[in-house]
Amino acid sequence: MPTPESPPQRLSRRELLTLISAIMALTAVAIDLMLSAFADMRVTFALGESSNRTGQVVTVFLGGLAVAQLFYGPLADRFGRKAVLYLGIAIYLLGAVGSALAPTFNLLLVSRFVWGVGAAGSRVVATAIVRDRFEGNAMAKAMSQIMAVFVLVPVFAPALGAGINALLPWQALFWFCVIWAALVAVWSFRLAESLDPVHRRPLSFKATRTGFAIVARTPVTFGYTMSTVFLQGAFTAYLASSELIIGDIFDRQDQFPFIFGAVAVLFGIAALANGRVVENIGIEPLMFRVFAVLLPLAVLLVVVSLGASGAPNFWLFVPILGLMLGSFMFLMPNLNSAAMGPVGELAGTASALTGAVRMAGGAVLGTIITAGIDTSVTPFAIGMALMCFGAALSALLVRMRADRQLDGVDLALDLSSADAMSPSTDASPAARE
Repeated sequence: MPTPESPPQRLSRRELLTLISAIMALTAVAIDLMLSAFADMRVTFALGESSNRTGQVVTVFLGGLAVAQLFYGPLADRFGRKAVLYLGIAIYLLGAVGSALAPTFNLLLVSRFVWGVGAAGSRVVATAIVRDRFEGNAMAKAMSQIMAVFVLVPVFAPALGAGINALLPWQALFWFCVIWAALVAVWSFRLAESLDPVHRRPLSFKATRTGFAIVARTPVTFGYTMSTVFLQGAFTAYLASSELIIGDIFDRQDQFPFIFGAVAVLFGIAALANGRVVENIGIEPLMFRVFAVLLPLAVLLVVVSLGASGAPNFWLFVPILGLMLGSFMFLMPNLNSAAMGPVGELAGTASALTGAVRMAGGAVLGTIITAGIDTSVTPFAIGMALMCFGAALSALLVRMRADRQLDGVDLALDLSSADAMSPSTDASPAARE
């Protein structure tokens, strides 16, 4: 077994992408594994049978995940990816242990925030490593392959969580996350440092501010990041409210792990399909074709909800929702890749800022949507539709700006050509003749 002192090895592409998937899955495991335990948490902390406060276990974690990324990015660009990965895992373990031992719900939320702070390090590093090794359509394909493995977690995690919870107290789910993080830390000893020494940046307030400013002022990066904020808001709302919607509103609590896993299967299928299609079609053409399908589905979800007074047919509502969520796998990897494209030399800083904005914005939007859910899915459906339209509009504005710039370049070239072909006004009459 390798040790921290052992020389890192150059991993094969398959092992590298699998390891990155495992690193990113630290976040998914910390969320999806415990969704089936929300009912037990309500009993343990006397929250009430239909309380939606358990959704805060997700949103608080995402809040820590969002805020901390701003700090990990500059650290990753200064000290390298591996050092920040180990720091993040150490904090991750601290938060997971604290959550398992928390005696009150408020202390559980504090520990979950710390847990999210730790998970942020692994998330920043994972995206930065992919950008270090790939770019353009190749990066989008790599991200899709990572997501295809990554989504296996939500396929199996709820059922696994339910199985563990049936045999042990719900706190055992947190201890499982501790074991997962320790295994990932050991495996990552084989990972070679991907940051080119030429791209190491000084760690100072001025350099950090400059790096963030460059990323924020890059129109493509900013616009596509805003698009992912809306999609993240929709996905966060789904994660935080899926147990309440399926278990209470549709009265299918026992079936929740399997329904949640079935929806997640669509994620994996879509992610694998995206990896194959994006190389042939291209990132932007594929994104806008998917939006053309997603928006009518979002409208249909609202119509179905309103038509049934907030309690629609389960076999109509959930498939539409599943198709919408599955389409996100054609959008998120491509939007992230397109956003990171112009800022490759600031991969750590760019990953941190875009990830922080996406997670923070998504957590806020998701919390707003979740807060409106009680005995009806209508607020959820309306919120999901608004998020989808917001994402499409943000991406469209980026495309329109690029088209205007391209038209400006073409016009400048046409004027330049016309000037070159027309006689000079300064020429003599003889020359003009």
